[in-house]
Amino acid sequence: MPVATRRFPLQLPIALLAAAPGTYLGAATYLGLPHPELAPPLAALVYGISIVGAAFMLSWAAEAAQVDVSAGLALAVLALLAVLPEYAVDAVFSWQAGQIYAAEGTCPPQEGGATACALALANMTGANRVLVGVGWPLVVLIATLAVWHSRRHGGGDSATTHEGCVRMPRALSAEVVFLGIATLYSLTLPLRHTLTLLDAAILIAIFCAYAWRLSKAPPEEPELEGTSAWIGEMPRVRRRATFGALFAVAGVVILAAAEHFAEGLVQTGEALGVDPFILVQWVAPLASEAPELIVACLFAWRLKASDSLGTLLSSKVNQWTLLVGTIPIVFAISAGTFDGLPLDTQQRIELLLTAAQSLFAVSLLVTLALTTRGAAALFVLFAVQFFGSLLMSTETDHVLNMVLSGVYVALAVALFVRHRHELGQLVRDGLRTPFDDLQRAEERVVAAEQD
Repeated sequence: MPVATRRFPLQLPIALLAAAPGTYLGAATYLGLPHPELAPPLAALVYGISIVGAAFMLSWAAEAAQVDVSAGLALAVLALLAVLPEYAVDAVFSWQAGQIYAAEGTCPPQEGGATACALALANMTGANRVLVGVGWPLVVLIATLAVWHSRRHGGGDSATTHEGCVRMPRALSAEVVFLGIATLYSLTLPLRHTLTLLDAAILIAIFCAYAWRLSKAPPEEPELEGTSAWIGEMPRVRRRATFGALFAVAGVVILAAAEHFAEGLVQTGEALGVDPFILVQWVAPLASEAPELIVACLFAWRLKASDSLGTLLSSKVNQWTLLVGTIPIVFAISAGTFDGLPLDTQQRIELLLTAAQSLFAVSLLVTLALTTRGAAALFVLFAVQFFGSLLMSTETDHVLNMVLSGVYVALAVALFVRHRHELGQLVRDGLRTPFDDLQRAEERVVAAEQD
């Protein structure tokens, strides 16, 4: 690896400065050091910005680590890091729910109406739906704008990025298939009244199978950009020390800020008369998903939309397996019981809607392409549920979400039937076809298009 020749990236100190206030305040609270008392809205903002800064550091360190880490190990580590900010917030609420359950034997409604158990799932369901309902359509939009920009300057489309369509290579079949497997299992969760350790074991097993499948892919030289490229070009010892330090710093930031960020959101909701469930479900994911969405948009603008969509798809798999699986584990440890996390009516409907949206998303990718029409459907349906949760009463919102779940499932079944032949090929590619064969097939398709 050559000695680094790039300029020192200004993004790195900016991220460190963004993370510093929340880290100090959080650490000072735990250690009893002097610190100012912030109003709940300001506290949520400060701690949220710190988590965003930590998430950027994690993304840079994770990308740079691919230079040294084997493909299989890199996948397992990077997948965990990808969901770490969401996990930190969910872990806080899951732990609090376990403490309340241990003391009272149930999860009673708190001030504001939401139960601690409901809040434990709110960030997870919100993050999943934002990722698919906003992130995926955003990739198609940015990719289309990038193609228009390229054509105006004498360029053209790329192999996978076209006007109004993002095509994925066949090697990404595994992501689609394992997301489909996790989604089919998750459709059973709303039928039960607890999220159990057995559910955790099954979802984590699905992720392990996914990691094992991807570990069979041949190693590739990572395409690093910006800060991660600056780190990746360092000599080996310095490079490892640098990304290791970023991992450590980001971990400290998240541990110091996550609980206070969650508490700030709940207290803000109580002070403003807003349902804390809404704030945790929609505001908290913005802090954890923002860096990932920004990176995805940058890839799409560089006409690498397949890499962009592939990154978000992989993150969705991780969230729908690892993230969901850790919630009942943290709850059980906190509560000191093998009982599952209680699911009330609202939680079961939220899980149903999230799983139904995921099923529709998988059906759109059966052909390994996401079109403008599919992206628009994802965004419009997400917008309906989002504004419904803000403007409607709880009972009316429940009815709306049940209807939307039915719409998602009906559209998904129609697409699966329409593309049933492609579905069979997708499953074979995702589970069995060697990655070398997929790569050769992809090269033949690209060559035929260029001719």
